[in-house]
Amino acid sequence: MSSKRTRLIALFLLAAFAGVMVLQTCDSGRPKNGGDTPTTSEKHTEPKVNVPPFNADSAMFFLTTQVNFGPRVPNTKAHERTGDWIKARMKQYGAEVIEQRTTVNAWDGTPLRMRNIIAEFNPDARKRVLLAAHWDTRPYGDKDPDPAKQKKPIDGANDGASGVAVLLELARLLQTNPHSIGVDIIFFDAEDYGRPEWDSAGSPEDYLFWCLGSQYWQKNPHRPGYQAMFGILLDMVGGKNARFNRAGVSMQVAPDVVSRVWYPAAQLGYAELFQEPVTGEITDDHIFMNMVGVRSIDIIDMRPSTKAMGFGGYEFGNTHHTHNDNLENIDPATLEAVGRTLTHVVYHTK
Repeated sequence: MSSKRTRLIALFLLAAFAGVMVLQTCDSGRPKNGGDTPTTSEKHTEPKVNVPPFNADSAMFFLTTQVNFGPRVPNTKAHERTGDWIKARMKQYGAEVIEQRTTVNAWDGTPLRMRNIIAEFNPDARKRVLLAAHWDTRPYGDKDPDPAKQKKPIDGANDGASGVAVLLELARLLQTNPHSIGVDIIFFDAEDYGRPEWDSAGSPEDYLFWCLGSQYWQKNPHRPGYQAMFGILLDMVGGKNARFNRAGVSMQVAPDVVSRVWYPAAQLGYAELFQEPVTGEITDDHIFMNMVGVRSIDIIDMRPSTKAMGFGGYEFGNTHHTHNDNLENIDPATLEAVGRTLTHVVYHTK
């Protein structure tokens, strides 16, 4: 995950969205065209759908495997081995896999060997949904309280590995429980290589050094004219005491997609995690998913903070970009909540 400083960049980005957004109606049974998220007290009857059970133990295995490879920083052996493993898993689960390999430049000019991994399930289906997470990790723990650790790469158990783990488990379910619609899963690379906190020579354009993989995909979609009914990005979805508040850009460009997720989350018993307040705008891969024309939202752990009042009063958890982003601070119950909710959303989409 990028440093994701909560910059108020929405006006600029939303102006760009206006020229490319495809405002198709999603057949979700939820409010459309700007409707707000329903409360848990609202009554809604959904048709009976067989939703396969999400296995949190399996997701934890996928998460632990990634961490055991070591920090997945571009240009490292751990990064290449992890990418090979993700690709092999998706092929094992019956997906058609497309890779986008290129070289991009980091904030300091470092050439990064970047690799987006795209898995298509039911590739011939016209109706499609897009799910995504980033699989790289931060090359420095620049927010760590120990200055001696701030230039060392982090494990990224939550920031990167958690979203990937949920999507790998969903891919396993799609193989054993095929769905009538198409599901595309993108593992974006080079998301987390932005300018570090300890470098003071920042500029308003620094957000463009985050999310390099999704920026590349935005300019080079894996299918010409690619479209999907909606998109969901997962980022930091396995932490202890997680809180998934509704992200600002998500609510501005795709409030009905937010409803599509937050409503069933509450019905499944996860209202404490999927909360109602709206946070400030953040730089994440969903920005560039939207710029392709896929109305996309971000499920990301953001928590109230008195230190972030200028950014809507929210910031990322205390393990963010520190060496405490490790297995000890992962909660399988959080993975299960996100995984069950996402599985429900996918299998209820027709």
